Amino acid sequence: MIKKILLIVILFCSISVAVSAQTARVKKVVLQGFWWDYWNSNFPNGWSNYLTEMAPRLKAMGVDAIWIPPAYKNGGTGSVGYAPFDHYDLGDKYQKGSLKTRMGNKDELLRLIAVMHANGIEVIEDIVLNHENSAGSNGGAGGQDPEPTYSMRNESGYKNFRFVSYATPVIDESQNDYWTRSGRWSKNYTNFYPNKNNNCTTGDVCSNYFGPDISYESTAIGQSSNIPKTGSATIGGVTRSYYNPTEASNYMRDNARNWLMWMKKQTGADGWRWDAIKHYPVAVQEDLIYNTKYIVPGFAQGGEAMFNVAEWVGGKTEIDNYVTAVRSGSEEHTGTFDFSLRGYGSNGGLYSMVLSQGNYNMQNLPGEQQIKRYYDYPTQRVHRSVPFVNSHDTYRPILDASGNYSKAVGDASGWNTGSELGGNGGHIDPREPRFFAAYATTFAMDGNPIVFFEDVFDVGTTGKRYSHLPFSTTDLPVREDLLNIMEAHQKLQFKNGDYAVPTALTGTQAPYYSKGNSGDHIVFERKGKALIGVTDMLSAVSDNSNDEEVWVSVGDMTWANKDLIDYSGAHGLSTTHVYADGRVLIKTAPVGH
Repeated sequence: MIKKILLIVILFCSISVAVSAQTARVKKVVLQGFWWDYWNSNFPNGWSNYLTEMAPRLKAMGVDAIWIPPAYKNGGTGSVGYAPFDHYDLGDKYQKGSLKTRMGNKDELLRLIAVMHANGIEVIEDIVLNHENSAGSNGGAGGQDPEPTYSMRNESGYKNFRFVSYATPVIDESQNDYWTRSGRWSKNYTNFYPNKNNNCTTGDVCSNYFGPDISYESTAIGQSSNIPKTGSATIGGVTRSYYNPTEASNYMRDNARNWLMWMKKQTGADGWRWDAIKHYPVAVQEDLIYNTKYIVPGFAQGGEAMFNVAEWVGGKTEIDNYVTAVRSGSEEHTGTFDFSLRGYGSNGGLYSMVLSQGNYNMQNLPGEQQIKRYYDYPTQRVHRSVPFVNSHDTYRPILDASGNYSKAVGDASGWNTGSELGGNGGHIDPREPRFFAAYATTFAMDGNPIVFFEDVFDVGTTGKRYSHLPFSTTDLPVREDLLNIMEAHQKLQFKNGDYAVPTALTGTQAPYYSKGNSGDHIVFERKGKALIGVTDMLSAVSDNSNDEEVWVSVGDMTWANKDLIDYSGAHGLSTTHVYADGRVLIKTAPVGH
């Protein structure tokens, strides 16, 4: 059943509306190009190739950027990317039993980025720098450091990280084989919490949440306690020296910077999505962002408009404070996922709106947004925040053998809620009728709206989750109402108009009336571009008799005496008139209509 959202825009598209001093607006519609356990049997360990096949389709949909999973070597291809082993291995070094990563080999990754660029789509890399996992050879040999005071306090002491290099490839996966590997950015227990100079194991930064937790303090240095510091071993007839070098002050932060600058130059990626940023110092992230924006060679510099979004889970005050803290000088160069709007706001945000069965006060939504939504440079406004409905962290359905949802909509037993974000961070089911109202809201507000793969593409009801062809609209259908919202946002250029919530006219201003309850209806304005009506009311009636109607006073008086077109599809080919005093009647069809 189709759900309709009202979108109206000025009829005379050639009119130039002066909405601010900025000469340009940098804003993006971003597709999260994966779900949690992403897989396709036509592209085994080759998600780069899968996404490459989608590039022309994404361009036609109006996608500006695609967020891809972490593309560096994990402990095995069974990992989806968030348990990094060797950051310098993009699928071109045989270790951990494989050349490829889950994304494929390095050439396939670079081809993906090149093809996306050829289609005008930026590529956002996922950056995981809080922790490291799977120390040891393919079977774990050599990975444990038994130092009793610090190393063995967590992770059973598996904190010897050694990586293959051209000079020291895998020979036999033995302990000596592993201990003689000389690849870049080796690590010891001294580089993780706890260590002699940073004996910390509690709090957001020091806690061992996801594996050996990196310590970025300048004093987090030292050698392995059990890898020989000198000497050599003969492995399979080859003699190699043990690799246990000394480390200079600031070893981990310097190497993180060196790696990310290498990553920017090697791949040509356009921006970063920062994983678990609450769990390591913001000063480290600021350092790395500044260098990849301005210090790498000119061909790789991200510049002012480089996309950076951090995963900081919290309410409005927390995420706004983070944006302020991570800045370089006065430049607030990093946005956050708007967890406040998503569900951590004081009124439960979009999560509560969808699940309140029509009892949510829609007028609360503007106050749920974070305040730090963009940054104004002298010549351009760059949107920083990322409003969203779902992500791989909020969306963990239990699936049947064909990859379909195992339970009907509304059945809580059909979701792996234990692995989803807690509280109001859990899933919003795309089969819920108010799901599209949530997306209309994220596209109406400031920021770079992210579209979750499984929200826009239906892989949960077709029986082809793991076998579809990504370029086939039959195998991989879209949810048309969400596509309509995306296309309206892009073709009508919402973000080129300033954001406002227009004033509703009251009964004292009769005969200008409204039908329905203001708590069930809200109108957003993008000045000179669009008025977006959103309702959480549900109706199966098909004659528009249950439309929410409200007279509002627009903020852009260049619309006076103009007709606006209804792009929702809910009312056929229709218009509404803006009177000389700025009042206009907005009709929004209920969801489920």
